[in-house]
Amino acid sequence: MRQRVVRVALTAALVAVVLLAVPLALAIRSSLYADQRDTLERSALAGAVRVSPDYATGDPVELPKPPAGGHLGLYDPQSRLRAGSGPRSGDAPVRRALGGEAVRGHSGGDLVVTVPVSHAEKVIGVVRVSSPAASVRDRVLVAWAVLLGVAALALAVAVVVARRQARALAAPLEDLSRHCRAVTEGDLNARAAPSSIAEIDQVARTHNEMLHSLSELLRHERDFTANASHQLRTPLTGLQLALEAGLAQNDDAGLRPVLTEALATTHRLHHTVEEVLRLSGAGKVSSAAAGKITVGQLLREAEERWHGLFARDGRRLECAARDTPTDVLVPASPVSEVLGILLDNARVHGRGTVRVTVRDLEDALAFDVRDEGVVGGEPARLFDRGHTGGGPGAGIGLALARDLAVSLGGRMSLTSARPATFTLLIPVDRDEAQESSG
Repeated sequence: MRQRVVRVALTAALVAVVLLAVPLALAIRSSLYADQRDTLERSALAGAVRVSPDYATGDPVELPKPPAGGHLGLYDPQSRLRAGSGPRSGDAPVRRALGGEAVRGHSGGDLVVTVPVSHAEKVIGVVRVSSPAASVRDRVLVAWAVLLGVAALALAVAVVVARRQARALAAPLEDLSRHCRAVTEGDLNARAAPSSIAEIDQVARTHNEMLHSLSELLRHERDFTANASHQLRTPLTGLQLALEAGLAQNDDAGLRPVLTEALATTHRLHHTVEEVLRLSGAGKVSSAAAGKITVGQLLREAEERWHGLFARDGRRLECAARDTPTDVLVPASPVSEVLGILLDNARVHGRGTVRVTVRDLEDALAFDVRDEGVVGGEPARLFDRGHTGGGPGAGIGLALARDLAVSLGGRMSLTSARPATFTLLIPVDRDEAQESSG
């Protein structure tokens, strides 16, 4: 930013200097040449005053001194030099002056002024004054050199001022950038310091207020996560222990399957709570934290868990791995949770037979959940939280499934609206599967 500020300031100063210096240089040149011509004209008039009509009969003429390095002479009507210095034969300015008008012009590299001398309404001679144009040109060049030096000095001062101003402008912005990087790296206590620039101070205050609000929001979310972790895990653990104790002490053949199913449901609920809490605490789920399960076992567990629910509704559930090795390992809890959400969505909103198919995509696996229903509404909003408008908690399942898929490095998408087909795409590590099988 500093370099940009300096460049902008220097450009503005350069434009101002050029706009000022160029007309001034032209004015200096015109003025010096005009002054020299005025000097020559005064000398010529002074000489014309001293010329008497008797000069033609041989009366000497006392002319004033010529200008430095120049000439001053008197010419008769035949353009012959009669007194003073100059070319022996009159040049074009002399001939023009014989017509009765003063002339300013150039001749042979000199500035020339000629003034006619009149007597009895008749031109009896011409006074010619000249000086080298080079002398005036040298004075112009000297003046231009001084002007160029002043312009260079002005640009140097502009650069110094621009650098100081750029430092004053950039320092608070660089400090704000450092604080933003610190916040990005996780330091929510970083605060931007005030500066001497009101506009940047306003940005810094807004940044600090936003950061304070964000810190409070994150603190509330962390507190909620900790509270939910404690308040959900403790009763679930107690319920599991009570069901296990009931199974150990009860020999009723009719009651044991119910207790077994209830215990399995609490285990699944426990895994669901753990998965949601883990997802809220980290953006990505590590393989070690998620655990591993083979594709075959995952499909068997899904069929065991959901077969009865679909059967009670008079519907079928089919699970198959299409050309996919069943010993490929996938993250256990997240994938199982996503499949559970998709199957529950198909049970509630779909119809007909539900098919879970696993496709092998070499470096990834695609889990397709298809039913015979139709997906309505805008497909782009299916994964938005609360898009169904059913009140608190409604429209969360697909959004949670998408977040779990992203946490695995995968993707969740609607691949077909008729028949309704949702696809979970997750990367797999073939080497890990081979090591586990070996």
